[in-house]
Amino acid sequence: MTDQSQIQLPEDKPLEIAGRVYKSRLLVGTGKYRDMMETGHAIEASGAEIVTVAVRRTNLGQNPDEPNLLDVISPDSFTILPNTAGCYNARDAVRTCKLARELLNGHNLVKLEVLGEEKTLYPNMTETLVAAEELIRDGFQVMVYCSDDPLLCKRLEEMGCIAIMPLGAPIGSGLGIQNRYNIRLIVENASVPVLVDAGVGTASDATIAMELGCDGVLMNTAIAQAQDPIRMARAMKLAIESGREAYLSGRMPKKAYASASSPIDGIFF
Repeated sequence: MTDQSQIQLPEDKPLEIAGRVYKSRLLVGTGKYRDMMETGHAIEASGAEIVTVAVRRTNLGQNPDEPNLLDVISPDSFTILPNTAGCYNARDAVRTCKLARELLNGHNLVKLEVLGEEKTLYPNMTETLVAAEELIRDGFQVMVYCSDDPLLCKRLEEMGCIAIMPLGAPIGSGLGIQNRYNIRLIVENASVPVLVDAGVGTASDATIAMELGCDGVLMNTAIAQAQDPIRMARAMKLAIESGREAYLSGRMPKKAYASASSPIDGIFF
C-alpha cells in the first residue's frame, strides 16, 4: 500500500516568461470576434495578462487609416505577444517578427508559428527550427508553437526558446487534447514553461491541460466563437484555476475496483 504521506506534491512555481511573473495562466488571442468592443470585453473577462496578436492580419499601426487594436488592448495593461500566424516558411516568419519589433518599439517577445499547410494548420517543424534559430540569434525571446513530439520540444528548449507550446489538437478544431501522454512527457522533461496552444474547445479541455501539469494554455477560437464569448472567457479563467489547483493537490490513485468512501474499521454489525 502506498504511503500517501511519502508522495511529493508538485512544486507551485509561478508562471515566469521573459523575466516577468504572471498571475494568470490563461493567454488569449484577438481574432474571430464580432468587433473590437467584444474583443476587449472578452479579454477583460478572461483575466488574461498576455494577449497574442497576428501581425499579418491585425493593424498595430502599420495601417494608419484603419482601427488600431492597440487602442483596445493597451500595451500599458497587457503584454502584447505578436505571432507569426499565416507564415508557411521560416523566411516569412522571421520577417514578420522583425516587423512586430519595429511596430512595438523594440519588443522582442514573440510567438513563433510556421505552418505546414492550410487544411490542418499543423506546424512545419523543419521550418520552425530554422526560424527559431535565426530569431534567437537576433535577440528575440521565442515562445514556439510546435508539434507534441517530446524530442523536438526538448530540442527547441535547448536551442534557447523560452516557452514550448505544443498543440493539443489542430488550430480552431475544438477537439481538446488528443495525446495526453505526449503532453505529460513534454511537461516532465521541460525546464521552461509548457503551454498548450491550439485545440481547446471548452472549459474542461483547459482544465485537463492544467491537470497534466502545463504551465498555461493559449486559446482564441474557443472563446471568440462561443455563442456568448464573454461568459466563455470567464469559464476559461475558472477552468484554468481549477485545473491548476487539482494538479497541485495530487489526485487520488486510479484503482481497478471499488473502495468504500467511509471507513469500515470498527463496524460491529
